[in-house]
Amino acid sequence: MVVAPDGTVAGSVSGGCVEGAVYDAATEVAKTGIPRLERYGVSDGDAFAVGLTCGGVIDVFVEPISRATFPEFGAVADDIGENRPVAIATVIGHPDARWVGRRVVVRPEAVAGSLGSARADAAVADDARGLLAVGRSEVLKYGPDGQRLGDGMEVFVSSFAPRPRMLVFGAIDFAAALAQQGSFLGYRVTVCDAREVFATPVRFPTAEQVVVDWPHRYLAAQAQAGTIDENTVICVLTHDPKFDVPVLQVALGLPRVGYVGAMGSRRTHDDRMSRLRAAGLTDAELDRLSSPIGLDLGARTPEETAVSIAADIIAKRWGGGGRPLTETTGRIHHDAPDPQVEGEFRDYLTRY
Repeated sequence: MVVAPDGTVAGSVSGGCVEGAVYDAATEVAKTGIPRLERYGVSDGDAFAVGLTCGGVIDVFVEPISRATFPEFGAVADDIGENRPVAIATVIGHPDARWVGRRVVVRPEAVAGSLGSARADAAVADDARGLLAVGRSEVLKYGPDGQRLGDGMEVFVSSFAPRPRMLVFGAIDFAAALAQQGSFLGYRVTVCDAREVFATPVRFPTAEQVVVDWPHRYLAAQAQAGTIDENTVICVLTHDPKFDVPVLQVALGLPRVGYVGAMGSRRTHDDRMSRLRAAGLTDAELDRLSSPIGLDLGARTPEETAVSIAADIIAKRWGGGGRPLTETTGRIHHDAPDPQVEGEFRDYLTRY
């Protein structure tokens, strides 16, 4: 959340629970120039007194931002806008108050700024790159001088990995609705179809890219170029064997991809599975396919179907069951990371 000099606000830190308290803290920090870590939670049984009516605890680091305090801010904004990976590592707790608020900007190939010592800079930069590689933000703990097994210094690493990709194959009305839904969810959407008359930017105004190419050839080239990862979503909407079978062969053979779904009726699904088996795909590979694509919402229109597909993608990403919340108990939010991503991060840290 940004509080501008004229008092206007952009963004939110909690969806409304503690915004008033954070606003007051931000205006004070802007005047004093001294950053600080605020903690909000339920105490004395009176949630409304502390603002966090939904329960739990939230830590908010409040810091002044200016050309003097954060000269790299503009370059960071440019990186995010251009989908270049960048992470900001900020000291939010330290025995020496002079360290609080210091930061380094970490990119895959370079580091800008300093926390206060070469040792701390090196340790934090290495770990920040590990988090950036998997798109994770996290609070890391070190000794006062960056000792890995120490305690006393807390560093918040805010990772801005490139936005995930959504590849939609099949330039049909359902693809236009899905492109709009994907863009709304923050995906960089590409629509691809071999038929030039249908694959036009005018038909898909919310897509970042419209490509005229055979789907399997385009996907194979993207995989070869290294632009497909565990966050990539692949939706095959052609429901035409000459298009969807070859592209699904490529998609399901990829070692890392977040979601693969294919549209079609039950009969189309059965025929497609037979064709894919005949093409040599294994049961393990076929188990990764969401077909027919989407959740059972009773959707009929392209827009409703797009919501159904988006719901399926979200459920699989976070481990949701797709059931009404009235039928479930316990925590509402699923925040367990993907085991593959978690494993990669652990492997990275182990090397250091």
